[in-house]
Amino acid sequence: MHDLRALDASAKLPMLHIFLCFVASVFPLFSVHAQTIRVAAAADLQYALPELAAQYEKQSGAKLAISYGSSGNFFAQIQNGAPFDLFFSADVSYPNKLALAHQVEPDSLQIYAVGHLVLWLPPDSPLDPSAGLKILLDPRIQKIAIANPEHAPYGRAAVAALRDAGLYDQLQPKLVLGEHISQAAQFVQSGSAQAGLLAQSLTFSLAMKSGKYWQVPVERYPAIEQAVVLISASPNKPAAQSFLAFLKTPPARSTLERYGFSLPPGAPGEKHKL
Repeated sequence: MHDLRALDASAKLPMLHIFLCFVASVFPLFSVHAQTIRVAAAADLQYALPELAAQYEKQSGAKLAISYGSSGNFFAQIQNGAPFDLFFSADVSYPNKLALAHQVEPDSLQIYAVGHLVLWLPPDSPLDPSAGLKILLDPRIQKIAIANPEHAPYGRAAVAALRDAGLYDQLQPKLVLGEHISQAAQFVQSGSAQAGLLAQSLTFSLAMKSGKYWQVPVERYPAIEQAVVLISASPNKPAAQSFLAFLKTPPARSTLERYGFSLPPGAPGEKHKL
């Protein structure tokens, strides 16, 4: 006579094996989403990117650890092996250089937004920024804050706009340089400067939304094409690629537009061709 309990146990073994195989196959997916994605980001993203990160975390469970600074400084750090997974640059030239040095994943470089330069004045300024760059000649403006053009794309855009207007030589003694565009904005907020040539995306912050600004015509400076790239040395490639895919979704694109960025020409999220 057969032991029914033994037969029942043996019948369950194949099912247990199938279940364990299923768990083993699914667990890596969960571990990918549980990883923290390390991001080096241009300072003009310090208000838009946290909102994007929160949206993505709610959707996927993955977290972003974001460091903000100038694109040029991050470029140098990544060249020297800084442990980032993604690099969001305010200037496509830096990711292009990393691509040429084979330090990024092939075909990962994409233009995610186009930034805009604005002339920003504190709310109590007696001047009207809509009069354009010529108001910077006013003697009541003793200091003008810009990002350092040596390594900050918005700083180079500011210099280009002033040169285009024929004002750079006259205004150069007034310029005070921030390490990055966020620090330049802090100079104006604190009163250390009476005007700033800043990223429009920063004017949406609580500290700056009460100020007055005028958007510098885009034809006065080279396009601020902002690019993101996946670093070859990243140990979190699947999670990083998933976030790059999220950036192409309508909610992500809408968030960037809400913070004053334009979408790149062509199809939204289209990869940049080297």
